[in-house]
Amino acid sequence: MIRAALVQMRSGRDMARNLADATAMIREAKAQAADFVLTPEMTNIIEPDRPRLMALARPEAEDESLRHFAALAKELGIWLNIGSLALKGGGGRLVNRSLLLAPDGAIAARYDKIHLFDVDLPTGEALRESQAYEGGSEAVLAQTALGPIGLTICYDIRFPGLYRALAKAGAGMFTVPSAFTVPTGEAHWHILLRARAIETGSFVLAAAQGGRHESGRETYGHSLAVSPWGEVLAEAGAEPCVKLAEIDLAEAARARARIPALRHDRAGEVTILKPVSGIVS
Repeated sequence: MIRAALVQMRSGRDMARNLADATAMIREAKAQAADFVLTPEMTNIIEPDRPRLMALARPEAEDESLRHFAALAKELGIWLNIGSLALKGGGGRLVNRSLLLAPDGAIAARYDKIHLFDVDLPTGEALRESQAYEGGSEAVLAQTALGPIGLTICYDIRFPGLYRALAKAGAGMFTVPSAFTVPTGEAHWHILLRARAIETGSFVLAAAQGGRHESGRETYGHSLAVSPWGEVLAEAGAEPCVKLAEIDLAEAARARARIPALRHDRAGEVTILKPVSGIVS
């Protein structure tokens, strides 16, 4: 059994304050006997001013927040998945990186967000993640003492092939740290997370950003824990908080035995037929 905690935040433009807020809630999770803690996407900062963000971001090896979180994981003796940090990558670009820290403070796995969010919203807001960030190219399955965990981030949830591949490789649980917009969250958040859980017979843990940020951006919140059968085990509202869920990874095997869809997958065998043109007499 795993006692998992979802840390829902409202990160702002001040990295030090975000670090303090995250630390307080991670400690709260530990006080509630959590042994696995997940924070949201962009735990360290939500900054719409790209030049300022580039000036503040640091490479992974120089990032003070990561050093702090590693020491915190070791102090508390927990598995700590920092949902994602904005870090400086190569070529003058950023990376949106999820980092899984082991109870000894070591980095057990790192994952750079593959699918970048470029969209024009009905509200008039335009988001262009690819203008500042370099997308990742490798799916990551973390082998842990808790079991294999598939690391993903936010917009990845719309690409089921990623989750199917990770599940076939052994993942019984996925992390989906997020900063969903309100319009897309209201329409799709619950459906997408439950669908990925049901399709793969896996637990899905999604810690989110929530509420109106000091930059004016609004995120949906509603951090969720979903069972392999699609049941919502825990859900937050819009405010920063800590939500707990009991995870029994044996349930993933039971769900896959009941509906062995992963074994029945024939996607590579399907032929797409093209319409035949011409007049049929």
